[in-house]
Amino acid sequence: MTYLSMIFLQIVAPILVLLFVGAILQKKFSFNLKALSQLITYCFMPAAVFVNLYETQVDLEVLGQVTIFIVLFIGSQIILSHFIAKMLRLERQEAAVFKNSVVLINSGNYGIPVAQMMFATQPIGVAIQVILVIFQNMTTYTYGLYNLISSTKSGLSILKDFLKMPIIYALIAGVLLNVWNVEIPQVFRIPLDHITEGFIAVALITLGAQLSQIEVRTLVNKIIILSCITRLVVGPAVALLIIFVLGLDGVVAQSLFIASSFPTSRNSSSLALEYDVESNTAAQTVLFSTIVSCLTVTVVIYISMLLFT
Repeated sequence: MTYLSMIFLQIVAPILVLLFVGAILQKKFSFNLKALSQLITYCFMPAAVFVNLYETQVDLEVLGQVTIFIVLFIGSQIILSHFIAKMLRLERQEAAVFKNSVVLINSGNYGIPVAQMMFATQPIGVAIQVILVIFQNMTTYTYGLYNLISSTKSGLSILKDFLKMPIIYALIAGVLLNVWNVEIPQVFRIPLDHITEGFIAVALITLGAQLSQIEVRTLVNKIIILSCITRLVVGPAVALLIIFVLGLDGVVAQSLFIASSFPTSRNSSSLALEYDVESNTAAQTVLFSTIVSCLTVTVVIYISMLLFT
């Protein structure tokens, strides 16, 4: 089986199945998408992020290398997306969604399965992807959240809305309990695990319900196309340059390069729906980049095998 078919069948296809389920259910029952979005934002997301941070054990040397890379990479994507948005003269809300679509990467339900497939005999490759998930979660609920709130509000109201988000406290609590090695009582841990296990399914079904209301012809517009090119093509090219500059090699370099090629995070769509900021455009971008990525990620994997193995 080729890498293309493996990636599509094991990663992209299951995502598309859940999106399809959401679309069918929405057509039949007309869900309240705002209520579903709030359920994800205030329940499923915080629990999933907390458990992820609480459970992750990281080698300090690898953590240092990944930290330097991710700061440079995310910083470059923020700057690049900002200038592209300026060049396109996008309105504030459009610019916020565009920048999030470039910077926020689907490192979780897309990235981890890819890492598990690629590095089945090299656990460090999977560990690096878990570290990237943590950094992406932190970026999503700091930079990404600020982007959306600031597109509709200003001044003190931005800070107030930011501090209302439970995900911020889940991040802090997850890190602290991990560092202090605090054991969570089973009466709390079991419900947390149940919620975490349902997060991906609920988030993707909700996204599918949202996408069912979109006309296919609207997928072809300059914001979505440029977003996908920047995320799926330019992003990996920048990552490769950073890897060479830092002198990284082997599994570390390979896993970081592959991780830079993943599509736009579904969380960018969930947050856009929650704050009613160009939510249709955000959902379209997630769908389009996920479909196109089955080709671009395959190319990046092939290049990584040539360069770093």
